[in-house]
Amino acid sequence: MWKCSRLTFMDDTAVERIELRIAYLESANQELSDIVYRQQRELEALRAQIMAWQQRVESWAAEQAPTAPADERPPHY
Repeated sequence: MWKCSRLTFMDDTAVERIELRIAYLESANQELSDIVYRQQRELEALRAQIMAWQQRVESWAAEQAPTAPADERPPHY
């Protein structure tokens, strides 16, 4: 590197290293963005499954609701 007045000039290898780092960071950023997108889709699918199971449990619980004692058959029948 050499200095010219107040500006600092970089040689070609330093610029190339910076460009390589930027390219790597852009690639890593895109990869992480893709991962987050896939995870978001997976979370949405899991939430839908949870909601379906919750509805099934609630309907099962409603079917299993205790009946009035007068409606129950005695155990010996």
